[in-house]
Amino acid sequence: MTPPPFRWLFLLSALAVGGCSAKAGTRPVVVELFQSQGCSSCPPANDNLAKVADRPDVIALNFAVTYWDGQGWKDTFAQPKFTARQWGYAHGFGRGNVFTPEVVVNGRHDGVGAAWADFARLVGAGAGDPAGPTIALSADKVTLGAGAKPAATADVWLVRYDPHVLQVPIRGGENGGRTLPHKDIVRELVRIGGWNGGAASLSLPPATQAGLMTAVLLQAPGGGPILAAAKG
Repeated sequence: MTPPPFRWLFLLSALAVGGCSAKAGTRPVVVELFQSQGCSSCPPANDNLAKVADRPDVIALNFAVTYWDGQGWKDTFAQPKFTARQWGYAHGFGRGNVFTPEVVVNGRHDGVGAAWADFARLVGAGAGDPAGPTIALSADKVTLGAGAKPAATADVWLVRYDPHVLQVPIRGGENGGRTLPHKDIVRELVRIGGWNGGAASLSLPPATQAGLMTAVLLQAPGGGPILAAAKG
């Protein structure tokens, strides 16, 4: 099937660790999936993300994008800021398009991710990336350890996502008539500060809804590599 304009997708790599901290010398893998309920190619990538979502060494983040909303079904989870995040990756990778589905791992590796072999290869590549500074999460703050000073101030992103499997009835578009499972759907994405290599502590705003998981990503600006991450 010929894709509509901008069918391309970037999946940010999700970094994760057991518990609520990431230690120096470890490399949790951040796996980001960019997808849409209106994209018939996306359900296999959603299934693949769900396979790794509960691993303690993975942070799996499911970003619903908006550019399929004019194709017969408006995605119930999509936000413009998620589409903007994918475009940031596109620019970082030197591309002029975005597409769905796309998986981005640690902000360094990307692919379609609809085939399990491709998806697993991307996650495996992320496991070999260099470790960054320590990150520790508590209920109301994140503590960043000291590390090598980045070339430009790194962004500290707060991500809140739903760890449950959500069954979504689709009533139009390419997936019309199907009920599709979605896991680790991102609900909030907020830049809470910057990092220049020194130890720092930042406050975490309260979640806007109950039952969400929290992840913090330390990332080079402009769709750059994820330097460190933690979930809790």
